[in-house]
Amino acid sequence: MSVKSVTILGSTGSIGSNTLDVIARHPQHYCVHALSASTNVDMLLEQCRRFTPDYAVMYDSNCAQQLRHLLNGEKTQVLEGMEGLEYIASHEGSDTVMAAIVGGVGLAPTYAAVKSGKKVLLANKEALVMAGSLFMQAVAESGATLLPIDSEHNAMFQCLPVNDNGRFDNAPGQGFRKIVLTGSGGPFLHTSPADFPDVTPDQACAHPNWSMGRKISVDSATMVNKALELIEACFLFGLDQSAVEIMVHPQSIIHSMVYYRDGSVLAQMGNPDMRTPISYGLAWPDRIDAGVAELDLLEAARLDFLPPDSEKFPCLSLGRAAAAERKSAPVILNAANEVAVEAFLAGNLGFDQIPVIIDSALQAQPVVPLGDLDEVLAEDGKTRLLAKGLIKKLKG
Repeated sequence: MSVKSVTILGSTGSIGSNTLDVIARHPQHYCVHALSASTNVDMLLEQCRRFTPDYAVMYDSNCAQQLRHLLNGEKTQVLEGMEGLEYIASHEGSDTVMAAIVGGVGLAPTYAAVKSGKKVLLANKEALVMAGSLFMQAVAESGATLLPIDSEHNAMFQCLPVNDNGRFDNAPGQGFRKIVLTGSGGPFLHTSPADFPDVTPDQACAHPNWSMGRKISVDSATMVNKALELIEACFLFGLDQSAVEIMVHPQSIIHSMVYYRDGSVLAQMGNPDMRTPISYGLAWPDRIDAGVAELDLLEAARLDFLPPDSEKFPCLSLGRAAAAERKSAPVILNAANEVAVEAFLAGNLGFDQIPVIIDSALQAQPVVPLGDLDEVLAEDGKTRLLAKGLIKKLKG
């Protein structure tokens, strides 16, 4: 295996940090070309001094100035803003781009990486949710390799027949029937909805199995993450939403399953550790040590499965409807959710009101076709303004 040069978009987050952990275990196979962060100067500085990338990007310009001052005279060149992100995402100096920026801000740089024909490890689900058709068209035109890093989609990828470019082969002879997208149910699986108005951000972020950032943790608590993952799976594998079933699996041992016509069910299993899908994406089609503890099924003892409760978690139904409607519906769902989650984490919105804001935005905003990335971003911006207005109105 030759040395691969890796760019990490969002290196100070959970996915980015875990990617660097895997890379550090295999210095003979990987080097770091560029890193990026939003505002975490201290952590990005530490990463730059350890991995000596050619470039570091801070999305916030003031933070970029601080990092330049701290790295003065060192190898790494500091860039800033969206222009800097798109520059490193498409730079010829890297073979592989880990797209790990959380939220819609990751859309443009991830799209730039795809258009430049990179091997793109997709951990930013919002990119496909917002612009799935455009992304998959760009993948086909540029020859990029798009590999899913979300644990569920990576599990699907491992269980589905794929060709040499990593694309799902849905030929009739393969016998594919459906995908089961599993989810833990989050921290409130057994909590009464009557208690939802009193849920605090810390409670919502206390995931029982996974260590994640606060935004993603809240998405898991509302189960909107399963709605977004449903949409992502449809675009990734070219499926109708009816071919993707959602199932609650509290232990997070089976990450997804694929059903075939002959009665076979292939499941990918492992401890809930993101280094497994990250290492598989980095090394695909090979496998490397990820530093993950071996799964002990005797210790796990049991695997439970439950149907999802769409009444308790209405975001599931909202997501399935958006997946069926496509066009701008997924953009509206994602943007309204991001604004609502931000407001909840800031103490300006109740946990139970997050799906109310999403539903209201979907009702208020007409669903329209989107022809290019500018139209996607315009729809995203329009929905964010709408959602902020809805929150202000709800607060009275």
